[in-house]
Amino acid sequence: MDPMSLVRASVAEMSGYVPGEQPVPRPGLIKLNTNENPWEPPSRVIQALTVELGPLSLRRYPDPGARLVRELACRVYGHGLIAEQVIVGNGSDDLLTMIMRTFVDPGDRVAAPSPTYTLYEALTRLQGGCYREVPWREDGCLPVEELVRIGAKVVFVVRPNAPTGHVVALEEVSRLCQTVQGMVVLDEAYVDFADDHGLGLLSRHPNLMVIRTFSKSMAMAGLRIGLGFMEPRLAMELHKVRDSYNINAFSQMAARIALECHEDYRPLWQEIRQQRQRLTLELRRRGFAVADSQANFILAQVPDRQPDAGWWLEQLKDRGIFVRYFAKDPRLVNKLRITIGRKEELDRFLAVIDDLIRS
Repeated sequence: MDPMSLVRASVAEMSGYVPGEQPVPRPGLIKLNTNENPWEPPSRVIQALTVELGPLSLRRYPDPGARLVRELACRVYGHGLIAEQVIVGNGSDDLLTMIMRTFVDPGDRVAAPSPTYTLYEALTRLQGGCYREVPWREDGCLPVEELVRIGAKVVFVVRPNAPTGHVVALEEVSRLCQTVQGMVVLDEAYVDFADDHGLGLLSRHPNLMVIRTFSKSMAMAGLRIGLGFMEPRLAMELHKVRDSYNINAFSQMAARIALECHEDYRPLWQEIRQQRQRLTLELRRRGFAVADSQANFILAQVPDRQPDAGWWLEQLKDRGIFVRYFAKDPRLVNKLRITIGRKEELDRFLAVIDDLIRS
């Protein structure tokens, strides 16, 4: 018997989510392809982690509900949140998986404006659901009516959106919550680089869930920490489907320290915003079409009458610079997503761009 015959058909037929390339570290490598924070956590966070790691008991199970993290998150983010509204995940992807387990049966529809985070489709297919996308409006607004007509059990909205970096007005998100008959998941992975956020909408819309991650702005991608905010009854249901001890003790400790030092991160976020604006202007001067972004990356269309984005990707990689290219999406075929790195990294990136243009 071929054991492959036992694999679920929905799994065998799907294409798995493909993360950004993780190159082997080497001197001079510039990694601008996976939207990580280019800075280490603030020194106060590093010092606290070093002190606390010693007495951490590795032989004990961690708190399965990460209660201290949830309580501290409520104090930091405000808006009248209580711990019963918060759930902690092994990264925000873990929270997305919990949401799908909780709401999506085989045949149920899941929807999102497109282009967006490609993991949503993979998670939907794993549940046996039907994934549907509708394009963002030409002006970047949320296609509320089109999403409502799909009749989805769950609708995902990324704000700021990936890979475009644009934001939709919070009033549009609110209108979607009011008119759709399913859950709305507001994915705020990049929100600390934006001008505003959607936590204040939770009190008005019981069908809204807001998802955050420590992987981007908090510079802790390696620790896998995510936060979900929602109506308390919904949080109880998600607790039923999460892994029993989904957040290890070290990650819980790191999350608490990062939240306690939340204000220390603001200078890093401001530096990223400044470098984002600089890179946007510099690439525009070189003939790239770059839309305004409120994330820690930009989406740049390569200059007209030049080789396509795939060529730029390979040329940059040959010179030790990694960016992201979504070759399978025709809407992104001539565009590169570039993470905002440190000033010296972006200086070298621009110098290589100049060399490629001259050649």
